[in-house]
Amino acid sequence: MRFLPIVLLGFSNVFMTFAWYGQLRYPNTPLWLLVLVSWGIAFFEYCLAVPANHFGYRIYSAAQLKTMQEVITLAVFAVFSVTYLGEALKWNHFVAFGFLGLAAFFAFNKW
Repeated sequence: MRFLPIVLLGFSNVFMTFAWYGQLRYPNTPLWLLVLVSWGIAFFEYCLAVPANHFGYRIYSAAQLKTMQEVITLAVFAVFSVTYLGEALKWNHFVAFGFLGLAAFFAFNKW
């Protein structure tokens, strides 16, 4: 049960990343169509994110859930931007990842 929210957040982030950024490969598509398609994709993100947070809140605090979601989002986006958009990751991206890792450390550390 501990990993269910993490798995659901992972899959929900894949959908949301495509909903928000997948359209970047289609610059000539009418905006109204991009919005409708993105909404359709985002529906599935909500179908996963809401249960992830619903079940996750029984185990984790809201701050921990949000921190997990941000770390997962960044990891999913890094893979997406390299594989789907063909962009390179640079040193500053890795610094940002490191700071998010520190944020997760502090969110989950019980002092």
